[in-house]
Parts: sequence; C-alpha cells; structure tokens
Amino acid sequence: MNTENKNSFEWVWYVIGILTGMLSVFSVTTSFGWILLGGIFGLIFAAVFLNKIVKGRHY
Repeated sequence: MNTENKNSFEWVWYVIGILTGMLSVFSVTTSFGWILLGGIFGLIFAAVFLNKIVKGRHY
C-alpha cells in the first residue's frame, strides 16, 4: 500500500532554522546586521539538514 502525504511541511524546518539562527545571535549581540546573518546561516543549516540527513530516511 503506497500512501503519500500530499502536505509538505518542509517549510517548518526552514522557519525553525531561521528563528534559531536569529535568536542565537541575538543572545550574543543585539546588532541587527548580525541577527540577519544568523538567520541566513540558520536557513543554510536547515537546508543541509533536510537535503542531506533527512532525505534518505524511509518511514
């Protein structure tokens, strides 16, 4: 029986990555530029997590 989930919730991991990156930089410094850079790094780590680690898992 092959059932596929039509709802993709990958966007949740990207949002979590952005928020975690921004909050971790905010806890160290309050500079707006560094907070945005932390959000970009969080987005990159979320993309790596989804495309390299989670991609091969079968449930």
